[in-house]
Amino acid sequence: MRNAAREAALNIIFAQQFNTDCLDQLKKKIYKQFALEEDDLLFAADLVATVEEHYDELITGIEDACHHYRADRINPTDKSILLIAMAEIRYFDDIPNVVSVSEAAGLARKYSTDTSADFVNGVLAGVINK
Repeated sequence: MRNAAREAALNIIFAQQFNTDCLDQLKKKIYKQFALEEDDLLFAADLVATVEEHYDELITGIEDACHHYRADRINPTDKSILLIAMAEIRYFDDIPNVVSVSEAAGLARKYSTDTSADFVNGVLAGVINK
């Protein structure tokens, strides 16, 4: 299921904010921990690779949607969730925007603060409506 793939990607992208050493080993460990089936493993890996490749552009998009609120001031979990959703919105044409926003809000409810789902939803609405 793509939910688990997104959760695995979230764990990797979150960890990258703090440490890039041994990243390949970490990715393998996380993918194994989530017991992803092949399709989901490929989706998660593609999602992580897309965030890595387009990181600067995605951060700029997040900051623009936050009315130039610097990304380094955003909770790291929320930032990771936003990076995933932004990557889906911009680079995964087969995923409807509403699905990306809904999944991001769900991740925020599960992994972040009480107000994070609303924050993530608002930022992504600003991105989509731009």
